Amino acid sequence: MAKYFLIFLIGFLCEIFLFEPSTVSANAFKLTSVSVEGNNRISRDAIFNYSDLKLASIVSNEDLSRAYKNIISSELFKSVEFSQSGGNLKIFVQEYPTVNSVSFEGNKRFTDEKLEPLITIKPRFVFTPFALESDLTSLKSFYKNAGRLGARIEPKIIKLSDNRVNVVFEIYDGPLVEIEKISFVGNRDFTDRRLRRVLQSKQAGPLRKVILRDVLIEERIAVDRRLLTEFYRSRGYIDFKINDINAELSEEKDGFFIVYNIKEGPQFKVGQVSISSQLNEIDTDEFYPLIKLKSGEIYSPSLIELASENIEENLELKGYNFIRAEPQISKNLNELVLNINFKLVKGERLFIERIDINGNTSTLDRVIRRQFFLAEGDPFSRNKIRAARERIKSLGLFSKVEVNILRGQTNSSVIVDVNVREKPTGSLSFGAGYSSASGLGGIIEYGEKNFLGRGQSLSFAIKTGKDDQLYEFLFFEPMFLRNDLGFGFNVSWKDTNKQNADYDTSAILLQPYVIFPIGDKSTLKVDYSYSENDLSNAGSVGGLIADEVSEGNKSSSGLGYMFTHDSRLYKTGPKNGFLFQLGQKFIGLGGDQEGVKSTVKAAAYREAFKEELKMKAVFEGGNLSLNKGSSSVNDRFFLSSSKMRGFKPGGLGPRECPNRQCTNSINDALGGENFAVARFEAEFPLGLPEEYGISGGLFYDIGNLWSLSQTNSNVLYEEGSWRQSIGASIFWKTPIGPLRFNFSDVLSKDLYDLEESFDLTISTRF
Repeated sequence: MAKYFLIFLIGFLCEIFLFEPSTVSANAFKLTSVSVEGNNRISRDAIFNYSDLKLASIVSNEDLSRAYKNIISSELFKSVEFSQSGGNLKIFVQEYPTVNSVSFEGNKRFTDEKLEPLITIKPRFVFTPFALESDLTSLKSFYKNAGRLGARIEPKIIKLSDNRVNVVFEIYDGPLVEIEKISFVGNRDFTDRRLRRVLQSKQAGPLRKVILRDVLIEERIAVDRRLLTEFYRSRGYIDFKINDINAELSEEKDGFFIVYNIKEGPQFKVGQVSISSQLNEIDTDEFYPLIKLKSGEIYSPSLIELASENIEENLELKGYNFIRAEPQISKNLNELVLNINFKLVKGERLFIERIDINGNTSTLDRVIRRQFFLAEGDPFSRNKIRAARERIKSLGLFSKVEVNILRGQTNSSVIVDVNVREKPTGSLSFGAGYSSASGLGGIIEYGEKNFLGRGQSLSFAIKTGKDDQLYEFLFFEPMFLRNDLGFGFNVSWKDTNKQNADYDTSAILLQPYVIFPIGDKSTLKVDYSYSENDLSNAGSVGGLIADEVSEGNKSSSGLGYMFTHDSRLYKTGPKNGFLFQLGQKFIGLGGDQEGVKSTVKAAAYREAFKEELKMKAVFEGGNLSLNKGSSSVNDRFFLSSSKMRGFKPGGLGPRECPNRQCTNSINDALGGENFAVARFEAEFPLGLPEEYGISGGLFYDIGNLWSLSQTNSNVLYEEGSWRQSIGASIFWKTPIGPLRFNFSDVLSKDLYDLEESFDLTISTRF
């Protein structure tokens, strides 16, 4: 009896505590009909579809709860209630109002057209508190990033009939709060001026009306932190650290004072460089020539990465696909050197499952995909992925490029996930320009760096001056037929009307070309060119020019090449380096001329005194040698003010004058078939605040232009002589581009050379 009682008791307790009746089963019902009340704009069927309920199905409390969430999440209704009677379900809704109009009041700094794209609330759309809150956040963030920290934005909701509202954003712009000063604590080797040039954030200065990077933006501070760290570590300061960044608002609350508290640490150089391997079959001696590191040079992480990439690429060519060259760095504090050992180790055997590309709305997938020199199924290589990311960045089509490696469906596969953000790549400009050589002129220019989303460059320009006109069409496909082969062509027509001479010229050029790399830092361009040149409408000219005018239109055709080597490529530290260019054009594939036109250019660039002083030396030379036909002023070399400062265009070199006495009426610059120029220059700060963008320079030029295949007794300076000039420059980085003002003084010249004491040009690095 006791046994049966115990069994009964256990069963009763289990019924209470373990097998409690389900409320779902108790409250479930079969849905036979649905009705909706309170809806005006939205139909009964649409609301029922939002609920995701099904007629003739069994509906539980959980189903009703899920249906409520589904309808509310549509953000169309203020409230939703359910009422159930038997198999009938009533849904009571209260709709959000419709937006009748959206307006801004009190905004003086930014127009309505500027603010409207920032908000999601639009006329004829549903008004919701969530959208209003999101739009307020967006507007406040915009004003904050524009330096208007005191801006106030108050939304006003005006109710209208038929469940409509007007939305009004009442705005008080507030004063502009700029960055008054950026300073550094703890820097010994670099001045505040030099470090401020590294940052994206700029101090406010007299140009604050046109310079927009003078307000405090939190996102930019994070970028500045990264840029400053890269700046120091690329120069050997591997222990560099930013302890703190303090931004304080002035007492008047009209400006920020930003202080970077940094620790530079010592500068390290490269010590011993070695290679070791876990694999006995690999001969490490074969890889030493691939390491471009020299003992004693300043350490830079980019050089280490490049060396690792070169070793791993060579290993892959030899069939070792999963071997990694891991740099192991040991620090010698006594000698301030870093000993580097590249250890060859077995990596994880991974293969590419697929490459996913996101964020490209107008750019074709293939433009991004072809930057990857690997495909689905290939062995995974971090170096190749890193190189592909840099190639995508260098396209100049995207403001953001992220490449993430995700696990694939198997342990041996990975997914390459590419996320990009496109930026505007087209431009249409109308304007005016000025050069000291051509005077005032008009410009109409269209350019597109991503034509039809194909990554192709296309531009068309019309440039007119008081004495010349230029029509130019350019096209370039960076990856033609293969990943590293570029193809392009130039078409131009230029004519001049008594420009620096008493005759007119007309020149037409057609030039298709291909360009491809032949090393890490070298490229080769091969082109075919066809040109037609004509001199006409001669006035008071000498005998040589008159003969060239009488010859009429002359055509020329030939093959050419241009070899370029630039050792400054891939450097993140000081851009010390060397540029060398050699080009030749072999004339004679049809046309009226046969011969060779050669040019050479060598330039060295160096930064000294903690990168405050920038020095460069440039040598250029050229030779024109014709076996058939004669040269004309359109073929020969001229030394413009960009090649030889201190002289007007056509101001030096061979010229023809009656009885060897030059006058204003006849003083024909003929150009020369040979030239040589050397230029030396130094650029340095002037002590002005760096936000002005103004620096100074000194230069010395020496050059010669000589030789004519045809001459007469009235030609002067055909044998050539060396001219020299010195001068000072002012460099000014303006919103319209870098300007350069040259003030020159000629040291040596010939009697009838034409001097120019001042010229204004666009400044370029070489």
